[in-house]
Amino acid sequence: MKVILLDNIKGVGKKDEIINASDGYARNYLLPKKLAVEANAENMAKLNNKKEAANYRKDVEKQNAEELAKKLKGIMLKIKVKAGENGKIFGGVTSKEISDNLKSQYNFDIDKKKIELKETIKTLGEFNVSIKLFEGVIANLKVEVISQ
Repeated sequence: MKVILLDNIKGVGKKDEIINASDGYARNYLLPKKLAVEANAENMAKLNNKKEAANYRKDVEKQNAEELAKKLKGIMLKIKVKAGENGKIFGGVTSKEISDNLKSQYNFDIDKKKIELKETIKTLGEFNVSIKLFEGVIANLKVEVISQ
């Protein structure tokens, strides 16, 4: 019997997957516990609509991320920090500080987890920072660390 899974079931399949289950397993376990529904025309149409809506949302999010990447490309983010005479910073510039400065200076709300820093910035100067906005959409941001 073909059924559409409504939840992830270990060893059987993942949510929204169509599987062939034995009649007894489907009728006595999956259907009564609301873990699956029969794969009839109505339920298949609902599943297809759900997948189309998810794909549309994903496309819209990707377009928004690409637009944001274009905006970030032309920005030079300036971060003021306390530094010693030889150009060493007291502490360091982290992805959280970059995220906070983007929010305060340019009103871009970017999660600190999306900002990829190999290590914290500990010297004055210009740095290129990559920001992973979406699957396959990476923005490059120029950050200038200057002394107060």
